[in-house]
Amino acid sequence: MKRLLIIEDDPAILKGLEASLKAEHYEVRSAMDGEAGYRLAREEPADLIILDVMLPGKNGDEICRDLRAEGIEVPILMLTSRKEEMDKVLGLELGADDYMTKPFSVRELQARIRALLRRRPEYRKDIDEATFGNVHVDFKTHEATRAGQPVKLSARELEILKFFVLHEGEVVSRNTLLDEVWGYEAFPSTRTVDNYILALRKKVEDDPSHPAHLLTMHAAGYKFVKG
Repeated sequence: MKRLLIIEDDPAILKGLEASLKAEHYEVRSAMDGEAGYRLAREEPADLIILDVMLPGKNGDEICRDLRAEGIEVPILMLTSRKEEMDKVLGLELGADDYMTKPFSVRELQARIRALLRRRPEYRKDIDEATFGNVHVDFKTHEATRAGQPVKLSARELEILKFFVLHEGEVVSRNTLLDEVWGYEAFPSTRTVDNYILALRKKVEDDPSHPAHLLTMHAAGYKFVKG
C-alpha cells in the first residue's frame, strides 16, 4: 500500500482528499500547517506528497525547496488557488513534479498521482506475456489462446488484461481502470469498465458466471488472481 502525505490547511478540501484517496487504497497521513507537514515529510517518508502552496507557518514553496535541498526526491504534487503562470513556474523550478489549480477534479488528481508514482523506478515494469489457468497471452504479438484454442482479444481488452496481470492480487477500482487504460482525458463511464470485464470473462474464464481470475470485489472494483 502506497503512503501519501497531504499538507493542506482547508478542512473541507483535506477531508475530501483523505476520503477519496483512502477509497483508492492509499495509506494517507495529513497535516494542516506547513511546519507539521514539513516535519512529517522528513521523519515519516511518503511515496508522494500533495502540497498546498498557501499554508500557515511555512508555505508550500518553502517546503518543496527545503525538501529538495535535503535530497528528498519524493514526488510532489502542488495545489494552489492562484492562477498566475509565474506561480506555477516557481513551484516547478523549486522541484515540484506537478501542479494543479483549485478547484480541481478529484478523478484527474488521482490520475496524476498514479502517473507520478509510475515515474519511480519500482513502477517502471512491463510484461511481454502471461499464463493463468489454461490461458496464455502474448502482449507483444497480440495473440491469446485458451486450452490451446485461439482467442480474439481487442486492443482495449489486451490493455485491461495487461494492467490486471501487472497488478495481480490488488483491488483495482473502476476509476483506476478508466484513468490507466483509457486515460483521464477520456470520459467513458464506469459502466463501460463493467461491460469490458464481462466480455473478457467470456473469453478467458471457463465459467464466466463464476470467474476464477477476474474477480468482482463488492463496492470496490475488481481483482485479478492467476488461480
